[in-house]
Amino acid sequence: MSASIRIGILGYGNLGRGVESALQQNPDMQLVGIFTRRDPAQLKPLFETTQVFAMDELMSFKDKIDVLILCGGSKDDLPVQGPEWAAHFNIVDSFDTHARIPEYFKQVDEVARPHQHAAVIAVGWDPGLFSLNRMIAEAVLPDGQTDTFWGKGLSQGHSDAVRRVPGVQAAVQYTIPAEDAMQRVRNGERPQLESREKHRRECYVVLEEGADAAEVEKTIVNMPHYFADFDTTVHFIDLETLEREHQAMPHGGFVIRSAQSERGSNQTYEFSLRLNSNPEFTSSVLVAYARAAYRLHANQQFGAFTIYDVAPALISPHSPEDLRARLL
Repeated sequence: MSASIRIGILGYGNLGRGVESALQQNPDMQLVGIFTRRDPAQLKPLFETTQVFAMDELMSFKDKIDVLILCGGSKDDLPVQGPEWAAHFNIVDSFDTHARIPEYFKQVDEVARPHQHAAVIAVGWDPGLFSLNRMIAEAVLPDGQTDTFWGKGLSQGHSDAVRRVPGVQAAVQYTIPAEDAMQRVRNGERPQLESREKHRRECYVVLEEGADAAEVEKTIVNMPHYFADFDTTVHFIDLETLEREHQAMPHGGFVIRSAQSERGSNQTYEFSLRLNSNPEFTSSVLVAYARAAYRLHANQQFGAFTIYDVAPALISPHSPEDLRARLL
């Protein structure tokens, strides 16, 4: 194995910037470069030492990059880029369209496996760490019910989906949990809640000149997998207001399992995150799982993997001996 894991970043939005920053805290990794569809000369990375290349140059780096971190959006970018680049690199991504993960996993696996690459997909905090905690809670407490609440926070994936609606110049989307629903779950009531009873969604949208506001709103609120199953409010604002009031990217949420033991004791398993920066945290998860992708490949384990398939020790920079002595 090389002394340092060589990382490439594909795409340079909020997530790409977060990965560039997170790599500074991981001394066993080095950034080879950022690859962008934009003019590299116009892109301003966080650090002067970061090199920027056109996406067209990426193939010439096949022997210079150990893991390529895909930082595009789940709606349009990753469904194409995941299967495409898994043929040439070990990859990691944060694909977050939950309903399409099985289909996406299959597409990536069918490419990565014969090309002998490791592809860790759909890792972030949800899907990702929340997914892992849902599984653990269910395994430990089989007689129970698990509920997930997101927010209040700005969703990167949903915001990206809104920005891609024709007629939208810029936008953000906030997910807001229902406090009364969370309390009922914590009380052990095990309520059967529809999606719209657990959360609502609020979109703040800047229209392109001449765009039809009614048509844009209709497209957003009826978007499958994103908004159709929720009460969604669309606020139209100007660009100045968006830049002044909606630049922070907080998020978080809760995984709560209410259960009973065989002898009737009430048990509650709860995992939560409170994030001042959604993209910075998601990027940190991607970087940790890039380490796992590198190690899976080194151990000749090929194909697509989710967070369920990756042993926890593979994401840590520390040795198994250190982990056992210090954290176990």
